[in-house]
Amino acid sequence: MKMVPRLLTGIVLAAGIATGASAQTKWDMPTPYPDGNFHTKNVIAFAADVDKATGGSLKIQVHSAGSLFKHPEIKRSVRQGTAPIGEILESLASNEAPVYGLDSVPFLTTGYDSAKKLYDVSKPYLEKQLASEGLMLLYSVPWPPQGLYAKKEIKSVEDLKGVKFRTYNAMIGRIAAIVGAVPTQIEVPDLPTAFATGRVEVMITSASTGVDTKAQDYLTHYMDAQAWQPRNIVFVNKAAFDKLTVAEKKGLLDSAKAAEERGWKASRDEMAIKTKALKDAGIKVLPPSPELQAGLAKVGAVITAEWEKSAGADGAAMLAAFRK
Repeated sequence: MKMVPRLLTGIVLAAGIATGASAQTKWDMPTPYPDGNFHTKNVIAFAADVDKATGGSLKIQVHSAGSLFKHPEIKRSVRQGTAPIGEILESLASNEAPVYGLDSVPFLTTGYDSAKKLYDVSKPYLEKQLASEGLMLLYSVPWPPQGLYAKKEIKSVEDLKGVKFRTYNAMIGRIAAIVGAVPTQIEVPDLPTAFATGRVEVMITSASTGVDTKAQDYLTHYMDAQAWQPRNIVFVNKAAFDKLTVAEKKGLLDSAKAAEERGWKASRDEMAIKTKALKDAGIKVLPPSPELQAGLAKVGAVITAEWEKSAGADGAAMLAAFRK
């Protein structure tokens, strides 16, 4: 009988060791863009902040450039719990729910202030949609405004008819369809090869992506149309979040808030730096011609009306709040 206390002591010690061994939680985080991209830099800083805020009990290992999961697979991997946390371009999921595409409705926003207002009014609806999928929003950061890249100046939307037009979400595909272009799905890492081989001829994206992919090697012109500002979202599997301690949850959420603030500032800086970098690399950076601007504005009006119809009452409410 005297052995019983010793046995119990052994069990308690073993439990303590097991608890200590399991005290650290490691999350793998897939992201779609390379290490040099400002979004990825922000994610890496976010992971470092989480480590510090939780005293090392929650560690996030960032897997950049689609190295763990390709961009189109990231959201599903987090939803299924294969990865507990991830980052995507929000509009990549626009075919799943209209709210994911609002940030990419062309010519709805006209700069960072209006892009922030659009985010603020749509955020509750975005959080509601993610929650319905077992996901939770941590933060969102915009890209610089979008422009049009080509191997020549595009002077009007008529110049886009019949050309192979790079798409990366349903909204871009719709633009291509309206102007009579040929939509071609191409992910960022494949852009140089796709342009070099003629698989695609024109794209709408930010100055950041143009610099990241060395657009000067395969394109010559950038029409700075300030078309819209799509956002990336960083989100977590809600079940994985719920397993964290109270302190870990606070550390994660505080770090996410800091990442969002840092990311918006970094995006503004990025716009100026990368537009200059395009010029320095030899890309002709031009304002859109009045004809092109007017044509794209008409395209934007069509898509805004279509989006509002598809989004129903929630969509009407978001647009009404934004237009106040």
